[in-house]
Amino acid sequence: LLIYLFKVAVQTTNTVRMSLNLDELRHIYFVFILILYLFTIFINSTLILTIVLEKMLRDPMYLFLCNLCINGIIGASSFYPKILYDISFDSHVITYIGCLTQILVIYFYVYCEFTNLTVMAYDRYVAICKPLHYHCIMTIRKVWTLILLTWLFSLLEVTIGIVPTVRLPLCGVDIDKLYCSNWAVVQLSCVDTTGNNISGFIFICSHFFQALLILISYVNIIKASLRSRADRRKFMQTCLPHLITLANFFTSIFFDLIYARYGSNTSLLALRNIMSVEFLVVPPLVNPIIYGMKLTQIQNRTLSKKKKTLKIIKNIL
Repeated sequence: LLIYLFKVAVQTTNTVRMSLNLDELRHIYFVFILILYLFTIFINSTLILTIVLEKMLRDPMYLFLCNLCINGIIGASSFYPKILYDISFDSHVITYIGCLTQILVIYFYVYCEFTNLTVMAYDRYVAICKPLHYHCIMTIRKVWTLILLTWLFSLLEVTIGIVPTVRLPLCGVDIDKLYCSNWAVVQLSCVDTTGNNISGFIFICSHFFQALLILISYVNIIKASLRSRADRRKFMQTCLPHLITLANFFTSIFFDLIYARYGSNTSLLALRNIMSVEFLVVPPLVNPIIYGMKLTQIQNRTLSKKKKTLKIIKNIL
């Protein structure tokens, strides 16, 4: 699976053909990817339902985590269904509108993930550096405003980013990637793409500013956590999962961004494919596991729900 190669060719009928090199192990690949997708949906949905149904999990941190899991489902659903369809039916044809839709959903997921991680860093900064004022600063109204702005800002950003791409006339050039991406479609164009490059640079700068805010937040958090053992314990329980999530997401996005623009086609195909889909596969899969293992309240509530469910099933049987 890791050495599959999508080749996207633009047709005169405004369709995009996506060919996938498969062998006799097609059904095994399909089952494996389907299980991975369903498990990703299951663990994210479990965490969401646990937070929604439990009144004890109404702190801002858990609401932001719920938002992160919802976005993880969106990210996974932007990639898995298409590849499952291609493997199953050996059709590999997507309309140009379908390709643009996949770009919109994937980039919305990326922007929303980035913004949500920034908001979560701010929340942890207030919780550890200003604990006495935490509930005054992070009011429920402010929390829901930040969540709403996370979605609206990401939607606005992806809309602005895709408009210049939609207007480009395209030529028939292959894309060596496992999904449609904005830069890959821009490379199909027959005209000057300076405007797209400028808008892309602006987006990179805006997210660099977000990364700077996250860095400043955690520098202050680490300084504050060194003051006492209780603060260090709080840092390990609530901030370490966030740092792991940040490191994983930033590394995969950075690799995909750099390779898309400066990578060589002679590099190892398996490595390229792994890193190009890592941000779509790994964060939605491991984020709920990381947070579920590190946050004691979520562990306790999840186990409690599991016991109640098993008890109900046992009584029915």
